Amino acid sequence: MLYDSDSEDKDLKSVGLELMFLTPEKCSNTDGISAVELSKSLNMPLETVKKKLKILLDKNIVRVRGINPKLWKFDEYNFQRMDEDDEVFRLLCSFDDVDFDRYFSY
Repeated sequence: MLYDSDSEDKDLKSVGLELMFLTPEKCSNTDGISAVELSKSLNMPLETVKKKLKILLDKNIVRVRGINPKLWKFDEYNFQRMDEDDEVFRLLCSFDDVDFDRYFSY
């Protein structure tokens, strides 16, 4: 289980939200962000980031382009069409502990 009221996959949530709120200024390529850039941005081990990206890819809410490096991009269209009962959907829509200042500058 990825999400319930007591425990959630915080790393998956961090990777998902980072991609969800990614702006073109935050990555070096318009096609998305590399796993290495994402790892540095989140201060998270590269292998952890890759595992979480694979989960999001399997859920069809991120796209990947290229081979070396692979560039990852959030797929808003597919995310909006996810089942509301899906645990990944619920995890990424749980904003109680999210610091939005990380994603937006006012």
